[in-house]
Amino acid sequence: MDLYPFHYDRTQPFVKQACEWIVDVLYDILPESGFEVRDEQIFMAFQLERAFAGKETIFAEAGVGTGKTLVYLLYAICYARYTRKPAIIACADESLIEQLVKPEGDIAKLTRYLNLAIDARLAKSPDQYVCLTKLDEARLGHEDAGLYRDLYEHLPEFVRYRETLQSFHAYGDRKHYPDMNDEQWEKISWDAFQDCFVCEQRHRCGQTLSRDHFRRSADLIICSHDYYMEHVWTYEGRKRGGQLPLLPEHCTVVFDEGHLLESAAQKALTYKIKHIVFEELIVRLLKGQIRHSLAVLIDEAIDRSEAMFDLLERQNRAIPGSDRRQILLNEQLLQEISLFRESLAIIEEELVLESELYSLNPYHSRIVEEHLEMMQKALSLFLQSESFVCWVTESITGLTLVIMPRAVKEVLKRRVFSANMPIVFTSSTLSVNGSFDYVTKSLGIEHYLSFSVDSSYDYAHQMEVIAPRWSYRGTFSEKMKTAIRLLVRTEGRALILFPTKDTLQRFKRDIVHYPEVAGMRFRFEGDREISDLIAAFQREETSILCAVTLWEGLDVPGPSLSNVIIWALPFPPQDPVFMAKRQSAIMPYEEVDLPYMLLRLKQGMGRLIRTREDHGLIAILSEELYGEPALRAHVEGLLPSGVHLQDSL
Repeated sequence: MDLYPFHYDRTQPFVKQACEWIVDVLYDILPESGFEVRDEQIFMAFQLERAFAGKETIFAEAGVGTGKTLVYLLYAICYARYTRKPAIIACADESLIEQLVKPEGDIAKLTRYLNLAIDARLAKSPDQYVCLTKLDEARLGHEDAGLYRDLYEHLPEFVRYRETLQSFHAYGDRKHYPDMNDEQWEKISWDAFQDCFVCEQRHRCGQTLSRDHFRRSADLIICSHDYYMEHVWTYEGRKRGGQLPLLPEHCTVVFDEGHLLESAAQKALTYKIKHIVFEELIVRLLKGQIRHSLAVLIDEAIDRSEAMFDLLERQNRAIPGSDRRQILLNEQLLQEISLFRESLAIIEEELVLESELYSLNPYHSRIVEEHLEMMQKALSLFLQSESFVCWVTESITGLTLVIMPRAVKEVLKRRVFSANMPIVFTSSTLSVNGSFDYVTKSLGIEHYLSFSVDSSYDYAHQMEVIAPRWSYRGTFSEKMKTAIRLLVRTEGRALILFPTKDTLQRFKRDIVHYPEVAGMRFRFEGDREISDLIAAFQREETSILCAVTLWEGLDVPGPSLSNVIIWALPFPPQDPVFMAKRQSAIMPYEEVDLPYMLLRLKQGMGRLIRTREDHGLIAILSEELYGEPALRAHVEGLLPSGVHLQDSL
């Protein structure tokens, strides 16, 4: 097949010719295969031409059913072949990646109907793969040890046996173990505290082998926002350490559900410190022939770390609905942090001298030095109270101290938006009240192109939206009874979106006491691998899917999803990240809480109508809508033309 899907005249601008071919595809070629001509798609094609021709950033807000994915995929494929570099399609999370590459997804459609061979490969986040070190620990443990032993026995032979082999292949993807719940998977999946640099199994690791595979893609590499930002954040450090960056050089980036990029950027910039990890790492130095004075310093540093984490155990409090615990800073804690930093600084100085004596393994020494440098950077933020957000999380192996810089704008500006390439943000919800300011300001983007096109669906006849009035201020019990009535009305076929995991778990415990739905099949996020859960929900028409994270990207056309129940208005949580955002805002509610809620609510409502044939109802179980007229007006402003907020079932 030719490199380009159209005849390329080298005397004419490439992007202009690509746009003309894409418009022909949308106007003529796809309609011959049964696709409808959509004016919104054509408009989007011409708008993206501007961004690709000028290598600019563009915000492409296109309503449900406009076919935006096909447009950006066609541009990405053409541009990748023109530049001889792959295009990156960054999705908000792993479930959205699966939606894009599923057998009936848009990439498969382009392959089938255009006879276009597309080299699209997945770059999944590290935590989506089995960690061989953690698996060894789990299969020798007590809880579910049989499950993990069986998993180990079914790994490829080149993992379990050490003979030299001629070929390797990727394995260990979370998707391959759909029956595992999230808690079981976390015991064997990679996490940020795994020291891959010194892992003896790293060359047989499924994550490593997968990375070697996707780096060879000629057209598309599909990853999550988290993974792309991890690539950005570690790019310089990996190159300094003689490693390849996580992603290869690429020609363009499309951020699908782009309004969620800020949280991914913050996550990538986050530092995590754990006492048990620090201790395991630092004691490696004791295995060498080191001076007695350095050994004493190492013991003192371990004691300082224990003292700091013991104090953190006492100086934190739970946040309702969040697994993040707020740190209660005081002078004693700041003093312990300062003393621990002093211990680390002395060890760093001593390691310079020790390296000149050649008494340490240089590879292990470098790993320890980099970890100490990371800890110093993280702990130094405590001296800049306005520059960081911190919290702790609990696990069976002790507390994890999490430290996140407040502002990610400068990093994004320097390492992402200054690149000389087209960048596309796309979603059905990028603006609030017609303005893109909420998203662009959070990302530090000053110069950009933008456009909005509405969905062409007949929502007035396809969608019903209900916000029930409450007799008892919308108690949990009252919401349960209302949800039951709604589920009976549609005979299941529902998606229930919860604000927190705790609320979902309470619903899961209580639903068994309602005989009206005893025969219905409920599926709960966390019980199985997410793409398998979604496929089962779509396959079994009358089932109910209960989720916390599926406000965006879930695409289930047809009667399987005829009812969306929104348990509460999705205001941001009262966790340290959003507390910091509110503190830095002049009007916290108007600048932080309300825009976040409206974007997420619009996304949640967008799960219902996915085709012109879909019909159904949306129920917003909110106690605030009848007590706050201004809030109700904002919510009503989200509704499509002809759709009105009803107050009774």
